[in-house]
Amino acid sequence: MADYANQKFFSEKISLLHSNYKIAVVTAMWNSEITSELKSGAINVLNSAGIATENITIWDVPGSYELIYAANKLAHDGMDAIICIGVVIQGETPHFDFICDAVANGIAKVTITHNIPIGFGVLTTKNQQQAIERAGGSHGHKGEEAAWTVLKLLEKK
Repeated sequence: MADYANQKFFSEKISLLHSNYKIAVVTAMWNSEITSELKSGAINVLNSAGIATENITIWDVPGSYELIYAANKLAHDGMDAIICIGVVIQGETPHFDFICDAVANGIAKVTITHNIPIGFGVLTTKNQQQAIERAGGSHGHKGEEAAWTVLKLLEKK
């Protein structure tokens, strides 16, 4: 993990009672040069915590907005936890604000409706460099953090 303020918090040992949890990693393919790194980091954390590869469902969707549908479907289908990964980079129009709000609110609704942990690994940045810095750069690895978060929540399930 990169050196950042929360490194100690995210480096605690995960002690899962059940390594057979079914966890989905849903990744938006828009900005795939960054989301693929975030996805890899999330999967590495799950594997290192003892989650069997066959218990990890990988689902790629076109963009971050589609994460909402995928998370809802996977929650309905019985996943124990979901990790949503995406990158939304601000442009010149208000589209950025609409997408960011919709994705955050939609994923929050899924987690509340289905009572399922969802790791929010969706970057909302002003530019591509900020996203890169959060995909293993100077601001940590948000894919790893999203995976770690769902594992910590599963400890409480």
